[in-house]
Amino acid sequence: MSPLVHPIPSDEKLPEKADVVVIGGGIIGAAAAYYLSKRRLKVALVEKGWIGGEQSSRNWGWCRQQNRDARELPLAIKGMQLWDGLAEEIGQDLGFRRSGLVYATALPENMAQWERWRTVARQFGVDTRMLSAAEAKAMTPGSTATWIGGVYSPTDGKAEPSLAAPVLAQGARNNGAAVFQDCAARGLDIANGKVTGVVTEKGLIRTDAVLCAGGAWASMFCRRHGVNLPQASVRTTILRTKPTADIVQGGLYTPEVAFTRRLDGGYSIAISGRGTLEVTPQGIRYAAQFIPMFRKHLKALHFGIGRSFFEGPSAFARWSFDQVSPFERIRVLDPAPDKKMAHLTLARAKALYPALADVEVAETWGAWIDSTPDATPVISQIPSLPGFFVAAGFSGHGFGLGPAAGHLAADIISGDNPLVDPRPFRYSRFTDRSDLGAPGGL
Repeated sequence: MSPLVHPIPSDEKLPEKADVVVIGGGIIGAAAAYYLSKRRLKVALVEKGWIGGEQSSRNWGWCRQQNRDARELPLAIKGMQLWDGLAEEIGQDLGFRRSGLVYATALPENMAQWERWRTVARQFGVDTRMLSAAEAKAMTPGSTATWIGGVYSPTDGKAEPSLAAPVLAQGARNNGAAVFQDCAARGLDIANGKVTGVVTEKGLIRTDAVLCAGGAWASMFCRRHGVNLPQASVRTTILRTKPTADIVQGGLYTPEVAFTRRLDGGYSIAISGRGTLEVTPQGIRYAAQFIPMFRKHLKALHFGIGRSFFEGPSAFARWSFDQVSPFERIRVLDPAPDKKMAHLTLARAKALYPALADVEVAETWGAWIDSTPDATPVISQIPSLPGFFVAAGFSGHGFGLGPAAGHLAADIISGDNPLVDPRPFRYSRFTDRSDLGAPGGL
């Protein structure tokens, strides 16, 4: 079952020409379309399914600076500033609240990790503080755990995954952008080594600039044009409860289970880091580059072979532009949830908070998290193909970064001063033998 998403209408007539075509209607593509349209550029946003239908509505909804990798932190800081103003700018609520995020643990290794991160936080002026055992207990009233401590960021928060991407896309339309759903981009029209358009299932849009913000599908799309974008995807499970007891105001992370309070009074509940890494042709292709990542998360991952080997974003595929593409065969990537994982998640939630003993589950769904080898996104032009840009590989961190990532992509495409230093996100780091460092993401 897919999560609820706020629906928005599509435009009817495909334009013959646009200044920029954005492929992918998740939060990154929608934000890029919004910030490009604010610059009075003619923008077409094309989405194979519906806006926000995939990972952008299947995440925790956290908007955080705390525990970010140092390469992402400047983007996260700018992102929080942008989140602050979006509802007023667009005139619609995205569910953003600076409700604070609490991390609590009984594991010494967690405390040591968070203490190390404080060095990074101080460099960037992030408001974060370590919690004693008593403070962690006081900030999790009603919990049964005996914590040894935690870390707390009062200025971090959450937004509503069902609202954010659709509202941003509607904001782009308000600025003059055209939005097309059920309109897959089959590929790029290229002449003399440069992008000259996008071939969609509904026709050709002439353009000199294309942003691929296709999430887990980005590598497949890029590979069709000789651009190797290393991506690996992990299938995770998350559940949403019906309105229930008020146990957490914002978000709570524990090693056992994590909670996010939703606007409707229910919770999104998941187990951090747990998932299934399915063997796929794309996974095999880029396996060597992901060895450090796999080692870091080895204990939390299960390995297997499923339908994703034969269909979906990581499968082997060839298609011509006058044929139905893989993007049309799967309009919305809706992986099946792991029933055992869902049961374990709910059991842990109830054990930690007895007030949830009678809570009812409204939905359970699978999510497909795409990652890069260094767990840092690509927000970059593609040097080998002028006019082609990519914003993908957000490694499970993309929702909170969404507005800033879209803004940065718009900066790069339009040639404006970048919101933050774009070098950590350059595509060429995968091709110029750069030292990628340790995989990010805490």
